[in-house]
Amino acid sequence: MTDTVAIDASADTRKWGKVLYVSTVVFLCAWVLVPIYFLLINTLSSPETVTSFPKPFWPEFDLASLTFFAGFDGMLSALKNSIIVAAMTMVMSIVIGAPAGYALSRFEFRGKGTFRLLILLTRAFPLPLLALPLAVLFIRTGLDDTAFGLALVHTTLAIPFSVLITFSLFSGIPIELEEAAWTLGCNRLTAFQKVVLPLILPGITASAIFAFVISWNEVFAAAVLTIENRTLTAFLLQNLNTSPLHLKFAGGFILVVPALIFIFAVRKYLFAMWGIANR
Repeated sequence: MTDTVAIDASADTRKWGKVLYVSTVVFLCAWVLVPIYFLLINTLSSPETVTSFPKPFWPEFDLASLTFFAGFDGMLSALKNSIIVAAMTMVMSIVIGAPAGYALSRFEFRGKGTFRLLILLTRAFPLPLLALPLAVLFIRTGLDDTAFGLALVHTTLAIPFSVLITFSLFSGIPIELEEAAWTLGCNRLTAFQKVVLPLILPGITASAIFAFVISWNEVFAAAVLTIENRTLTAFLLQNLNTSPLHLKFAGGFILVVPALIFIFAVRKYLFAMWGIANR
């Protein structure tokens, strides 16, 4: 009798655990997808429909708002600037962050814990607090209103994530693999290139994706440090402040879609990263 009760209790626990799991997955999917869905609906609807209620379930496929942005002066230039800055940020964050992550995972040195804490503390200072000193510094050094100067700021924001992600990934690669390569005549560099790098490349790519998205979505530094060469986020913030509601939805859609396409195109590297980190 006692065994039967225990079995029933265990079955009920598994049942409610499964219900909780499914509910959590549905909630998280809705949290992400519902705002994107309403953004799509309002972007592809007429101005009258955008301000009406209730909203239609299917979009009207009214492309007037998107056509307006396609021909808007400065739109393509801002898009190009965003791509350039995000690409530079992606490269610099990996060039700086990956070696730091490797050193943290492979070497023991005094102050290692403090160093990791300092990396995290770089995100403790709000960017608006640093805006005025950065603006003065960039004006004096000639980096103001340049893609490279803005990429430096975005790299500073992305490096903590790059270091911690690559540290976790390198820690998932057994050091015995490198030691085996050393015994076969490889030095540390060639062992890294021939053994570790092929295994870690998907994770490095995933870390670069995070850096790209951070740069693509950043708006405050882009709005403060650029005037003529604004990125897409700063450009939309400047021009949509007093725009009608349907144009604001279209601007948000234009900003979100490229990042979603980029992440979808490289999604296999994201999935590969989780596999490496969990080894």
